[in-house]
Amino acid sequence: MKLEDVNKLLLSKEVYDPMIKELLEFQLSRIEMVNEYNKIESSLEGLELRKKQLKKMFRTFNDGYIEPPFHANFGGLNVDFGNNAYANFNLTLVDDGEITIGDNTLIGPNVTIITPIHPESPSAREKGLQYNLPVNIGKNVWIASNVTIFPGVTIGDNSIIGAGSLVTKDIPENVLAYGTPAKVIRKIKEDK
Repeated sequence: MKLEDVNKLLLSKEVYDPMIKELLEFQLSRIEMVNEYNKIESSLEGLELRKKQLKKMFRTFNDGYIEPPFHANFGGLNVDFGNNAYANFNLTLVDDGEITIGDNTLIGPNVTIITPIHPESPSAREKGLQYNLPVNIGKNVWIASNVTIFPGVTIGDNSIIGAGSLVTKDIPENVLAYGTPAKVIRKIKEDK
């Protein structure tokens, strides 16, 4: 399956079958790129090799960094990873759809960002159908450890998502939010 055909399908927000043979073959090739990334040795040379591999995998990747192990359904195919952004161990991108991570964003260990949704219809779920909604994370955001971000969510610039949160709805800019589901607790204090 050609890259433009894959992107047309994944980014359409329409229901599709993710088990189409050609799509599955393409996806497995992308997962192999992630596996290669996770095997790169931890050394100064290895750090440079990791950055090169991330630039090859992601739609946009400049000078950020992702600690291995890292997991992604499509190896960052439709992911824009901001300048100076950082993700700690075990970042999981269920990146069937678009994910944008802003500049200077910090992501703690064991964070999962999800774009696919299965339809409510039992017969559609039985067929394994899905569709994808984009996730947008603003600039200078801090996502603490063990956070899960749902499809279609936007997190505004400068916000903090507390550890263990389940982000099911949009979070505005300049706030502290946490909980399951995550709720805005207060505005960010500039003096702390």
